[in-house]
Amino acid sequence: MAMGAADVVPGVSGGTIAFITGIYEELVTTISNIDLSLLRIWSQQGFPEMWKKLNGNFLTSLLIGIGISVLSLMKLMKYLLDNHPIMVWSFFFGLVLASVWYIGKQIPKWKLSYILCLVLGAVMAYFITTLTPAGETQSLVYLFFCGALAICAMILPGISGAFILVLLGAYKQILEAVSALDVKTIATVGIGAVVGLLSFSRLLKWLFQHYENITLAILTGFIVGSLNKIWPWKNVINSEIIQGKEVILRQTSVLPHNFDGQPQVITAILLAILGFALIFILERWSYKKS
Repeated sequence: MAMGAADVVPGVSGGTIAFITGIYEELVTTISNIDLSLLRIWSQQGFPEMWKKLNGNFLTSLLIGIGISVLSLMKLMKYLLDNHPIMVWSFFFGLVLASVWYIGKQIPKWKLSYILCLVLGAVMAYFITTLTPAGETQSLVYLFFCGALAICAMILPGISGAFILVLLGAYKQILEAVSALDVKTIATVGIGAVVGLLSFSRLLKWLFQHYENITLAILTGFIVGSLNKIWPWKNVINSEIIQGKEVILRQTSVLPHNFDGQPQVITAILLAILGFALIFILERWSYKKS
């Protein structure tokens, strides 16, 4: 349920939650073992052996918990983003900073090559945040690929699946689809997520096994560069009306005193600190427990 709650908000990764709660290795191994050989085991040795090979009890418990969180929190997140955007993004900003700290400290000793990878990741991510999102008129094919990319957050610590959807401009559309029970959109994103999960799990496991520090350095840089996207204070540069709704096409990050509206600085700072502290406390608790 904690992983599902993390993946709903665009700032904290379900993979990070798996890391700090001690189930990450089992999660990646379980996903990597999903292939056609399971059907052969089922036919030759029976369902119990196939279920054991699949680690079915673990996987079922995890998916049920994630599903409960996603379905219960989507409507709440849509309401908060529509009515309290500065407060929400401030909290997310704190969560992302905590992810930067947590992922970065996984590298025992920073070398020049790791720093260069961090800078490269940060530049790439910042460039992505300056691109104009596609709005709320994406095709089903586009949503399929959004689901495939976002699901990587489930097995890649540090990247939030919801945050990827924000970068791709599909987050709000998927929120509304879940709230309205739009089966076509939900099914399309879900199928894309399954395909992405099965396709990338082996690659991601291989990268962490052979280039762990470089991967973590690039990942840390990506998170740093992406902070621009969730900066709480933004002014609208360009927007248009689509199906009776104002769709923001371009925004620019500004300092609070240049914000077109009530900046709510004190509240924003407190919520950012709360977001950071939440991940920090979880990590400290997990460390003491282990």
